[in-house]
Amino acid sequence: MIPFVERLLAHPRTERIILALILLNAVVLGLETDPDIVARFGLVLTSLDRLALAVFVLELLAKMLVQRLGFFRDPWNVFDFTVIGIALLPATGPLAVLRALRVLRVLRLVTLLPSLRRVVGALLGALPGMGSIVLLLALLFYVGAVMATKLYGASFPDWFGSVPASLYTLFQVMTLESWSMGIVRPVMEQHPGAWLFFVPFILATSFTALNLFIGVVVSSMQSELEAERKRTMEAAVAHAEEPLLAEVRALRAELARLAARIEGGPDRDG
Repeated sequence: MIPFVERLLAHPRTERIILALILLNAVVLGLETDPDIVARFGLVLTSLDRLALAVFVLELLAKMLVQRLGFFRDPWNVFDFTVIGIALLPATGPLAVLRALRVLRVLRLVTLLPSLRRVVGALLGALPGMGSIVLLLALLFYVGAVMATKLYGASFPDWFGSVPASLYTLFQVMTLESWSMGIVRPVMEQHPGAWLFFVPFILATSFTALNLFIGVVVSSMQSELEAERKRTMEAAVAHAEEPLLAEVRALRAELARLAARIEGGPDRDG
């Protein structure tokens, strides 16, 4: 029973069916946000949603049957278990917010597609490096917010009246959203030398610190690809060696039988 279920789960057709159901479920969840469509096809959409959820639950139970305790050692399985578990909770009363979380089922595409798994693995591997960059960025923002509050707080209390207000304004400046016409030029009308503060801040945050994020992610992605290539090569070598090892074992067994026959020959003759 278990070997059959294991082969069924590993079959490419099963993976394609699950992938198609995830995509169909994503479309259904999107259509459910339109009141007119729900009024006309609400029963059909609900039936399709429940059908997809039932298949997902069966798939999850089959994996737990095959892998047993090892199921929870795989973080992707834990992710699937969490997403399906949220979908099974009653979305009524105080738990009505869980209805919006049903769309998380679409993220199961990550567990099915190896390319997406590599991207997510690279992002997770980049988190330690990102932490250092976030700390550097936080220091730059704090220093800039204190300076901006002291320099421009009296003239522009809405933007720089306090450190939190300055932090938010500087975040807008860092994102380059209306930074010139909306923030810097009005400030320069009263403080002509303000560009000496804002231009270095933009260079230090938008064009330096944020690009460091890209560098860390690219480096982590490269490491992930190299690790994946190494695992693939090792699996290919192991697969190629299996027939040779089986043949060597068979030859050894045959030699052992011949040796035993030769050693037992004189005894039988006697």
